[in-house]
Amino acid sequence: MEIPAQSSPPDEPGRPARQTPSRPPSSLSPSRAADFMRCPLLYRLRVIDRLPEKPSEAATRGTVVHAVLERLFDAPAAERTADRARSMVAGEWERLRAARPELDGLFTAAEGAADPAALAAWLQSAERLVERWFALEDPTRLEPAERELYVETVLESGLTLRGYVDRLDVAPATGDLRVVDYKTGKAPRPEYAEEPLFQMKFYALVLWRLRGVVPRRLQLVYLGSGDLLTYDPTETDLLRTERKLLALWQAITEATGSGEWRPKRGPLCGWCDHQAFCPEFGGTPPPYPLAENPGLLPVVGENGSV
Repeated sequence: MEIPAQSSPPDEPGRPARQTPSRPPSSLSPSRAADFMRCPLLYRLRVIDRLPEKPSEAATRGTVVHAVLERLFDAPAAERTADRARSMVAGEWERLRAARPELDGLFTAAEGAADPAALAAWLQSAERLVERWFALEDPTRLEPAERELYVETVLESGLTLRGYVDRLDVAPATGDLRVVDYKTGKAPRPEYAEEPLFQMKFYALVLWRLRGVVPRRLQLVYLGSGDLLTYDPTETDLLRTERKLLALWQAITEATGSGEWRPKRGPLCGWCDHQAFCPEFGGTPPPYPLAENPGLLPVVGENGSV
């Protein structure tokens, strides 16, 4: 699971509100790296401007399903059944809703009244995803070493990498590491498969730097389509990933200093909350917040550090 970009509610239409002053980015996570590769302006609006984004049914469902799959392992192995997992969905929704009351707006009718039928259908869709997991893995035979593991390391360049690993398995006999990530969507077509694999290599690189061991296997569990994809990385793969991350960080650092964050059209633009601020759709980005604090702008080093 990814660390979300920071956001706060707006003070006035068209301009973000910030609980703390904007600062240059100081670390990189898999999702933020993917944002920059997808669209530099999207990265800026999420990381520097911290524009709020509307909650979505899909993202919220993903959070609930991840919570169920994490907490199911609190039960003894014999009790990790599909029925138990399905029964946990409503409780995890209530737990999330209590922490984020704004999610109530996801299931309201046009006139603003609660829509119980919509909520019930959504909960059932989450239950189906949880149930599908049992066709892909057998939790009664698994004892994860870590769940929702926060990992962070600093590369020799000075770049900090961080993120959350959904599940880390350690083989009892050999100590081999398996990095597991749950996806509530469908497995991507081959032309889009590199982004999720890049995310997994990111985690593998961090674990390698932290533990001195290259993970034996990377495993993507696609609950939306019932696919389980695996990849066995090598040191060469991870060194290549590190070079790519350093190049990305160099580009992010330069954009942070110059204020030039170019938009890039892509297949996901239709789902973007920030079209009103995007020149590709006739919008104008908000004033660059770091221009108000020139002393915070980074100085780019030869290795891309700041």
